[in-house]
Amino acid sequence: MTAPSVDLFSGGGDTGRLMAELDWARTPLGPVAGWPQSLRVAVRMVLSSRYPMLLLWGDSYSQLYNDAYSQLIGDKHPAALGDDVRVTLAEGWDVLAPLIQQATTTGVASWVPALRLLLERAGYREEAYFSVSHAPARDDDGRTVGVLTVCSEVTEQVVGERRLRLLRDLSVLGDGRTVDVHATGARLVDAIDGHPLDVPFATIYLRDGALLRRIACTGGDQGYARALPDTVELADPGPLAYGWGLPDAAQGRPTQVSDVADRLPLPGGPWGDPVHTALALPLPSGDGDQPLGVLLAGVSPSRGLDEAYRSFDQLLAQQISVALRNAQEYEQERRRVEALAELDRVKTDFFANVSHEFRTPLTLILGPLADALTDASAPLALVQRERLETSWRNATRLLTLVNSLLTFSSLEAGRARSDARVVDLAALTAELAGVFRAAVERAGLTLEVSCPPLPRPVTLDPVNWERIVTNLLSNALKYTFIGRIRVALTADDEEVRLTVADTGIGIADTDLPKLFERFHRVRGARSRSHEGTGIGLALVYELARLEGGEVRVASRVGVGSTFTVALPWSAVHRTAMSGPPVDGRGEAARAAVQEAMGWLTEPDGGLTEPDRASGPTTDELAGARILVADDNTDMRAYLSRLLTGQGWRVRAVTDGQQALDEVHRELPDLVLADVMMPVLDGFDLVRRLRADPATRTLPVLVLSARAGGQASVEGLSLGADDYLVKPFAAADLIARIRAAIRRARLHPAGDAAAVPTRPGPVTTVAPTPAVKAPLIATAGIANPAHSARPAVPDAPVVAEPRTDREGLGDILDVGWTYPSAPTSAAAMRRDVRLTLSDLGVDADVLEDLLLAASEAMNNAVEHAQRPSRPEVRVRVQVGGALIRISVRDFGTWRDRRPAMDRGRGALLMNAYGDVRLVSSAEGTTVTIERQLADPA
Repeated sequence: MTAPSVDLFSGGGDTGRLMAELDWARTPLGPVAGWPQSLRVAVRMVLSSRYPMLLLWGDSYSQLYNDAYSQLIGDKHPAALGDDVRVTLAEGWDVLAPLIQQATTTGVASWVPALRLLLERAGYREEAYFSVSHAPARDDDGRTVGVLTVCSEVTEQVVGERRLRLLRDLSVLGDGRTVDVHATGARLVDAIDGHPLDVPFATIYLRDGALLRRIACTGGDQGYARALPDTVELADPGPLAYGWGLPDAAQGRPTQVSDVADRLPLPGGPWGDPVHTALALPLPSGDGDQPLGVLLAGVSPSRGLDEAYRSFDQLLAQQISVALRNAQEYEQERRRVEALAELDRVKTDFFANVSHEFRTPLTLILGPLADALTDASAPLALVQRERLETSWRNATRLLTLVNSLLTFSSLEAGRARSDARVVDLAALTAELAGVFRAAVERAGLTLEVSCPPLPRPVTLDPVNWERIVTNLLSNALKYTFIGRIRVALTADDEEVRLTVADTGIGIADTDLPKLFERFHRVRGARSRSHEGTGIGLALVYELARLEGGEVRVASRVGVGSTFTVALPWSAVHRTAMSGPPVDGRGEAARAAVQEAMGWLTEPDGGLTEPDRASGPTTDELAGARILVADDNTDMRAYLSRLLTGQGWRVRAVTDGQQALDEVHRELPDLVLADVMMPVLDGFDLVRRLRADPATRTLPVLVLSARAGGQASVEGLSLGADDYLVKPFAAADLIARIRAAIRRARLHPAGDAAAVPTRPGPVTTVAPTPAVKAPLIATAGIANPAHSARPAVPDAPVVAEPRTDREGLGDILDVGWTYPSAPTSAAAMRRDVRLTLSDLGVDADVLEDLLLAASEAMNNAVEHAQRPSRPEVRVRVQVGGALIRISVRDFGTWRDRRPAMDRGRGALLMNAYGDVRLVSSAEGTTVTIERQLADPA
């Protein structure tokens, strides 16, 4: 080797040393000493570059390259030095040849940003991508004798972007638009099927109890789909399932299968190469429990299974899992909605059927009542007539409710029909409005009616129109206290419009969208009565639609509301029905006015004295004063007659606010209140009476049409002494009133012997008076006055002083044990409320603590699975300026269903106090603490 040869390759790194040692005389290029100057310059440029460069020289395309390029061709180096590129890169020559020929024949350089080549540089045919430039290389005479190639490998970028596109496509498919799990699985594998370079084949198995069930597979009915099991019994998987790694993956252990080529009857690679490897990956369930299923994914034979490839497959499994979980949740939601729709349909059918069934007994009630009231041959005594008139009025009202439910159920079921007749709509509307005039004027309002004749005849169902007008006028009268109600009928070239406007309380913007939903009622709205079904406006809306029109509303709080029923002329120009009209016209209006008159009958405000002739004369409760609060006129009259017959003095009022005013004016012996009343309902009345020290021990009995344990628990938890569901027996009501008054007289307010009543505790421990007094003075208590509540005789209460061992000092320490049931939260709230109210804890602080404790109790009931004891223990401690509430269960916490608002309970508890949670194998204890302000 001559010195010039060594100098030519010096500085070329490892490749330069190999080139210096190579016997170039045995190559088409000949000895180095004979190389032209242009070749020498080109070689120096290639070897000095840190960028991958390849020089092809001469007709044999002899290769000269640098260190950077040697790394791109892998194990083809160093044999490629001086060799023909057509031999070295034979597997990719069909792609390279056109580019090289273009550079040599035209002398024009080319640039390809991501050229795909199949290279056998690592023992297998590998998919690779390069950004390549081919430029002509010229000799000393300026002739093109070679090609200078500058390239860089971009395989990782191209493959990475392609895999990201697949993951993005799967995320779009998993957005919940397809709610069926199998359909979602099919869409997922369709998307995967479009990426065979990354996933030659894929199969999705979903857990179904003790089975793995195949729900989707790429390639449809190709051979490899038949080589996989349809189902796998996890208890006894069998050799085929084990061979594919499915049981292990179903237990959360990813498994690599290396003999795929022996198992698959068909080639699976994109270039016909057999797939040798597959991965069985668990599909995460999202809750940390057993996997949702298994993804079996083939590994491309043209890519090495490196860390990046494994990470991609893991992401693929996660994306598929998310999509399937979303589909499962949406499918469950769809089934729930379908079940609710079916339940709604059944309920509608039930209303229709039961309404029909009600008609027969109502006929047999109303008929004899009407006969008795109109029988001139056997006239009734005054007392009996009043009783029967009350029964007849309320039976008539019940018939109206039944008719409304029957009509509404027919509308909901799509069975309602319009018995259209040609009517004088102006005269009919004015007549219906006139029926309400007496009631409107009795309420101190003005009724304005403007119904001029219409320019064209109108065809519609007069009974449906009567119900529309009646419901709108009835609502206007119920919610209007001063001003006027205006009824107007107008028309233009497009439609006929009925407008009912009032100057009532108005409707808030937030309630307007739900105004025509059935059973929706605006909470807390001031009205003349709380009675009603909540379907009046929904009925108006549906009847207007049945007649081809629509209902619009405009309202402002404190100004009034305007309801407009618009009927297009096209809807009221139709063929009238033949035959006699359907009976029932006028019934709805008369019933509505009769009910409205009941709202407007005010009690006389004075006491109803007892009936001395019929009442007991030696009763120790004779002369007891009872306050009755009910917004129904007949119910007030009935209760007054019933109670005065016992020798008691009765005062009757129409709402909770009037009752509260009467209590403050003259304290009665007992309050008997309905729950559903305007202005102030029965529960609010109880709450205010219990918050006032002067009325804290006043006996209160609550009457309600709301049946069920939760309703009674709600009333009792507020401090009511008793809860009676309508209809009730007179003897039962009288017995409960007597018991409540006697208890109150046995343990009057301030009696030191009285103890609070708390149903359900197994143990209660309280401080002696010597300990209790300093606690009230130091705990930040808003109201130090203490009045004991009346006690139930024989209530088990244990009292003794206790010293806390957790830094509270002398404390009030009370404990209860409840069954692990949803209803226990209400009982717990009552017990805690009674305990802390007796200490005069500020009402706002008390409500905060009750909310936090309720969340803890609900969590204990909902999440404590397989409890060793089916109970929840609650403990309340008060000491110094600290209140502590502990809730303990005896199970293992786990969600029973996918939580849609996960974290809300903990967030709420932390908002109202300092919360600690301690879990163990025996259960979980949640502790809520509230530091009170030092009154000093």
